[in-house]
Amino acid sequence: SRLLSAARHSETRVKEYPPERDVHREPPRVGVFVCNCGINIGSVVRVPEVVEYARTLPGVVYAREFLFTCAQDSVEEIKKCIGEHRLNRVVVASCTPRTHAPLFQSVLKEAGLNPHLYEHVNIREHSSWVHRDQPAAATAKAKDLVRMAVARVRLLTPIGQTYTGINRSALVVGGGVAGLTAALSLAEQGYRTHLVEKEEALGGNARHLYYTLGGSDPQRYLRELTEKVTGHPLIRVYTGSTVVEAGGYPGNYHSRIKTPAGEMAVEHGAVVIATGAREARTEEYLYGKHPAVVTQRELEERLHRGEARDVGTVVMIQCVGSRTDQRPYCSRICCSQAIKNALKLKELDPRVRIFILYRDIRVYGLNEQYYTAARQKGIIFIRYGVEQKPVVEAAGDGLAVRVTDPVLGAELAIEPDLLVLSTGVVPGEDNARLSQLFKVPLNGDGFFLEAHMKLRPVDFAAEGMYLCGLAHSPGLLGECITQANAAAMRAVTLLARDRLANVAETATVDEEICAGCGMCLKVCDYQARSLDPVRRVVEVNAALCQGCGACVAACPNGASRQKGYEKAQLLAMLEAI
Repeated sequence: SRLLSAARHSETRVKEYPPERDVHREPPRVGVFVCNCGINIGSVVRVPEVVEYARTLPGVVYAREFLFTCAQDSVEEIKKCIGEHRLNRVVVASCTPRTHAPLFQSVLKEAGLNPHLYEHVNIREHSSWVHRDQPAAATAKAKDLVRMAVARVRLLTPIGQTYTGINRSALVVGGGVAGLTAALSLAEQGYRTHLVEKEEALGGNARHLYYTLGGSDPQRYLRELTEKVTGHPLIRVYTGSTVVEAGGYPGNYHSRIKTPAGEMAVEHGAVVIATGAREARTEEYLYGKHPAVVTQRELEERLHRGEARDVGTVVMIQCVGSRTDQRPYCSRICCSQAIKNALKLKELDPRVRIFILYRDIRVYGLNEQYYTAARQKGIIFIRYGVEQKPVVEAAGDGLAVRVTDPVLGAELAIEPDLLVLSTGVVPGEDNARLSQLFKVPLNGDGFFLEAHMKLRPVDFAAEGMYLCGLAHSPGLLGECITQANAAAMRAVTLLARDRLANVAETATVDEEICAGCGMCLKVCDYQARSLDPVRRVVEVNAALCQGCGACVAACPNGASRQKGYEKAQLLAMLEAI
């Protein structure tokens, strides 16, 4: 994408649609198209029976079945039927609208109809898949769903599309490797980027990494990355700075940054949250009370400085403070980090005895090869249960570790020269504040929560907001870099547009009956509504509104309404059932 960014839009051809047909004076002429979805629907629901039933419904002038309605020949046939039968409303009964509704709305536009004169019925997930052993009941339910859809679609009216301009710059919050990578990717594709880092130095947690399992040099990589970022003409770096105010909407955000030189305002079209995380602290196993007890990060720094070369026996304890009631998640990187440090110790002195006490070893993917290599080099892995955790005691100037070996069925006593604790990763201290500031959610563990782990893994629910790196979840360096590039590319899909299409089915306010009570403001998750202090009526920001309808349900006097989901349309569906 960086290599091709200069050629962006040079071969783009904007799809042209015919003029939209005015259907205001036409009586409803509904077309119903029912899909077999191969055998997904057709093997359970009696599709021909549903089609025949649809033909009897008021307003329906044409009904037909297809093996696959989403197939190209089926799409062309639907478009042809709209013209031949002068259809002005369309119902498609098939699979999920999440993936297929945009396709059929595009067909309506190609046929000269407003795309919102359309209703989608999900008779796969809502009927055939959940009633696989009840074909008669599944068929009856499909008829009910189609009847409700026809009742609603007859009352639909065209909805106009509105657009918002876009500020083609980005704000990246966090100057670790993820933030640096995202900022550089955005800048190399031609977008001005503001990078905010709360510490005086860039690099985040990577400043404490000196080698990887694969033998790479993170410090060299970090130096080169930092030089590219600080030297790029489209990137402005703010160190020792924090974001103290944020607002706006997708494509037009504004933030206030507190810098050592004072506060300044920044306008930008997208936001990437890359604030990182931190190593967990613990008071278990004499940490902080005995000089021979360190964390994995501290061990790595000692190895880098050449201070841990003369140890004879090393014990590493995994899952310290993790996978408990207080912190139930696995930090994912601890096992790899322990094996990395253990292999480094063996590299420096093959005679060192290393015991890794673990609950489960999680070196996923190709990293399992290093687990095998560690065992081949004589590193001993001993499993322990959560009910039989290792016991660590001071023994004079040294340490004594007792652990029950489940294979031998006996308690082992080890006197290590060094005890290393894998304490895991915890969310950044600023996450809660930033969550409130940018109106983005956190998960139950305190990390930022993506919109969908599979479909939108680096997006927040609000368009124009993205996340990456340890701010999202614990991960290895390479994973954070990959995720940062993904977040930057998702931001580019927004910044590369000339304008942003707003959600068409937004909420509206009947100002004549709005009492200004503010009930709708309390339930709007997108901060799309505000109370005019002078007129005492609520206003809707169409660029922020996502058409969820929560405000309509909360409004006590019916002043809040939603396009495409008017009261008459919803009541018609209820009466039909």
